[in-house]
Amino acid sequence: MSAAKMRPDEVDLDAPLVSRLLAAQFPHWAGLPVRRLASSGTENAMFRLGADKVVRLPRHPGAVESVAHEQHWLARLGPMLPVAAPVPLERGAPGEGFAWPWSVYRWLDGRNPVAGAVEQPQALAADLAAFVTALRGIETQGGPPNHRGVPLAERDTPTRDALARLDGRIDTDAVTALWEEALRTSGRAEPPVWAHGDLSPGNVLVEGGRLTAVIDFGSVGVGDPAVDLIVAWNLLPASARGTFREAIGADDDEWARGRGWALSISLIQLPYYWETNPPLAENSRHVIKEIVAEAQSR
Repeated sequence: MSAAKMRPDEVDLDAPLVSRLLAAQFPHWAGLPVRRLASSGTENAMFRLGADKVVRLPRHPGAVESVAHEQHWLARLGPMLPVAAPVPLERGAPGEGFAWPWSVYRWLDGRNPVAGAVEQPQALAADLAAFVTALRGIETQGGPPNHRGVPLAERDTPTRDALARLDGRIDTDAVTALWEEALRTSGRAEPPVWAHGDLSPGNVLVEGGRLTAVIDFGSVGVGDPAVDLIVAWNLLPASARGTFREAIGADDDEWARGRGWALSISLIQLPYYWETNPPLAENSRHVIKEIVAEAQSR
């Protein structure tokens, strides 16, 4: 499904194109095998390059800006994190009929965990909390704004539009009530800090059930870090959420904002990717189900 187009403005990408780009710009890698990787990612296509590198190309115009953004900030943030983060090796230029910049990164071993099948939930919860805490503790001087680190009210219109599109597919009355509850939560009073912004199963790598790496820093920036609490619902089981929350030190308002972000992101993703990205749609359904069940158990 990684090659399926999810937007009308996506471009055609394949291994022969990547080979041509490498031969023209980085000929020392020209003889290495190139293989497209299956991924639920929506912004970039990934190609394994040899044994220890990966090439990432934007899939559509909206993903282009993050190429320079990610490479720049990873150089500063990556060394300060407790787990591996992508290491930029080269930045490619437009060419061979491809109109945008692109990246070559060091390959990171691991696999994406699956919600509902986490091997060591308590340990993974602690690992994720350590990552989020370390990121929050990095000096914010000069940091760019995180487009998701904003008040939940800014998500109201697209979230309600998604709810309208989901009428008849989910319990929209119950979910609307939960969204309105999230909107009533107090905003962050403390100074903004760093947040990854897209801490989802597809951007987490594990080995033996433990966190080994976090990838895709295209959304990283400074703002309300409650957005990084989304992993409590899109990956961790209910039994491990308390471990994650306690390690983060999230108070009631921050936890509620994080839950609101998880709900909003999933509601918007679900109708958009219902047909074109089954893994992402399934994870969105999982999040909605978990949040509804949590509310019913209060």
